[in-house]
Amino acid sequence: MSKLPPVLQKLALPVIASPMFIVSTPALVIAQCKAGIIGSMPALNARPAEQLDDWLAEITETLAAWDKAHPDAPSAPFAINQIVHKSNDRLEHDLQVCAKYKVPLIITSLGAREDLNQAVHGWGGVVLHDIINNKFAHKAIEKGADGLIAVAAGAGGHAGVKSPFALIQEIRQWFDGPVALSGSIATGDAVLAAQAMGADFAYIGSAFIATEESRASDAYKQAIVDSNSDDIIYSNLFTGVHGNYLAPSIRAAGLDPENLPESDPSKMSFSGGGSAKAWKDIWGSGQGIGSIDKISSTADFVAQLKREYAAARDRLKL
Repeated sequence: MSKLPPVLQKLALPVIASPMFIVSTPALVIAQCKAGIIGSMPALNARPAEQLDDWLAEITETLAAWDKAHPDAPSAPFAINQIVHKSNDRLEHDLQVCAKYKVPLIITSLGAREDLNQAVHGWGGVVLHDIINNKFAHKAIEKGADGLIAVAAGAGGHAGVKSPFALIQEIRQWFDGPVALSGSIATGDAVLAAQAMGADFAYIGSAFIATEESRASDAYKQAIVDSNSDDIIYSNLFTGVHGNYLAPSIRAAGLDPENLPESDPSKMSFSGGGSAKAWKDIWGSGQGIGSIDKISSTADFVAQLKREYAAARDRLKL
């Protein structure tokens, strides 16, 4: 068994909702936490930067009120994602706001920093760092991260190419702390499979795009419902870092999904393909969306995951 800090114990379902650029806001985070899974959002979704303070106040106050009214079904903790890449000139500001509210979980991406981890530990927070291979996993833990998010092949947005079997297996050879697995997980069966593989949590993003609380456009939500793994394109054109995107949005931007040029990874940005912007116009998505057949509330979707998870355990007599 993994050694889990208290904040990661006693969830209603072993799921962490991944932070999605533009899509995740307090409404989605609060709904996820009320449903008993860890909700999250990127700090950068709050624009201007000053809005982050308002959003964290809203999340903490709303969840505290929920817990008081529902002592038998308390909310799960929430996480804020910090982009550590040098292109993020808001990092120090956003980290200070997180310190003010003592955010319980920080998810770090695109760079591991020892000083950042120490700062989070200073207010009692826990750091999970997302990685795409075993080498980066070692670096993250060496620099003080408490746990790992293994971003395997098929994950939405910036994703790796490693099989989840290989990635989790290699990490578990040396690390016994918290591990979440990301990559094509959108059903309760897949949540259980992630645990069977050695992960503690499933890390789910794309399925939450098609929820009522997400800030995705109606067209984006419907594209998630209408598409499957054949519609996912892996490219580094749009940000300089390889990621998975919906082909229909690439076509809508006037580009051929089957013939995209390579981008210079040293020039990371959030736009590409002419006037089309990554995430806003070019929609991220993982390969697991084939099971998403309707737009639903977050509560209903998590309830479905719970039913599927329980049924899978029963089927396997666990």
